[in-house]
Amino acid sequence: MKLSAQLKIAVGGLRTHKSRSALTILGIVIGIMAIIMVMAIGQGAQDLILGQIRGFGARTISVEPGRMPQGISDMYDIYTQSLKDKEVKAIKNQNNVRGNNKVAPLVGLSETISYANEKMRTTINGASDLWLEILGVEPSVGRMFNESEIKQMARVALIGSEVKKELFGGSDALGQKIRIKGNNFTVIGIFPPTGTKMMMDVDKLVLVPYSTAQKILMSISYYNAIIVQAENEEIVSAVAEDIKLTIRELHNITDPDKDDFHVGTMKDALSIIGGVTSALSALLISIAAISLLVGGIGIMNIMLVSVTERTREIGLRKAIGATSSDISTQFIMEAVILTIMGGVIGIGFGAFFTWIAAYAIRIFGGFPGWKFFFPLSAVFLGIGVAATVGILFGLYPASQAAKKSPIEALRYE
Repeated sequence: MKLSAQLKIAVGGLRTHKSRSALTILGIVIGIMAIIMVMAIGQGAQDLILGQIRGFGARTISVEPGRMPQGISDMYDIYTQSLKDKEVKAIKNQNNVRGNNKVAPLVGLSETISYANEKMRTTINGASDLWLEILGVEPSVGRMFNESEIKQMARVALIGSEVKKELFGGSDALGQKIRIKGNNFTVIGIFPPTGTKMMMDVDKLVLVPYSTAQKILMSISYYNAIIVQAENEEIVSAVAEDIKLTIRELHNITDPDKDDFHVGTMKDALSIIGGVTSALSALLISIAAISLLVGGIGIMNIMLVSVTERTREIGLRKAIGATSSDISTQFIMEAVILTIMGGVIGIGFGAFFTWIAAYAIRIFGGFPGWKFFFPLSAVFLGIGVAATVGILFGLYPASQAAKKSPIEALRYE
């Protein structure tokens, strides 16, 4: 029998039971839709995170306390107090670390700030002008604090646009005093609406001199990080290695495995984050694929029911000359048509809901840089997986139909 005739018969069989066919492909639709959404949203998240890391600057090197965590048991190491003033001075020394352009400590805390009767809990960073250079922002009103104010532990602050709106409304904030942990800080600068930079909401940020944050607000003698900027991109690896050797000498560390600090560059961060997001996407896709398995089992079940219901039809077709191969092909076609229909519908729904999700994340989630992705690989994967599921789960019902004896089939009640 010609393939076109078999296809026509298969489509006719499915159209006879439209409601059952629609319910049968539901599992496939949900599975394909889930896979596409996971792939698209995962790609969007990876692009956003890697974009934020690239914004860190190719010349920037971060030094953080504690060894790089290798597992849950290592997480306590991030609380070590291994970075202090002596480490900052040693790194600044060009005899120790050749090619460092700028060195600045960084501390941070979450605290409630207030002005008059208004209060707001936000992130406070103790930093220097290097941090603003890395973030790529400048105050739109006012100025940045200077080195003299850092040395004097001045109580001055720059605030983000949301902080200004929350505390001051439409009134002028410049020169006003905000209260942080019982201390009055004079507002000397206001950042323009910026959004998220380096996974940090600049609009809700309060920036103060690192010395002020360390000694007055936190009463600590250590830093959360030391940021180093190399003179050019070509020497970043060499500068990072000099930093490691310098701190090991200060801490009398001879075995690198015993480091109580870790040094990272943009290249390292991109590699780590890229690997993590790829692995996470693969895991989520695997979980989403379970619904395809369930959908395939559902198709096989319905096809077996269909074979039983159409026993007399199978007997009649065999009696007038249809071969076992013709019968088998017909039922495999029906299964493949069902799954491909489910795949196409799933792709459509996946694209629609992915667009909705990207819009919601961008507008309501506070990530204006989030992009809508619809990878073509997801389309090919969806169609390919759907067709494969149709063939695999259609083979058994098709073989059962092909085995039926025409005489016994015609006698079937």
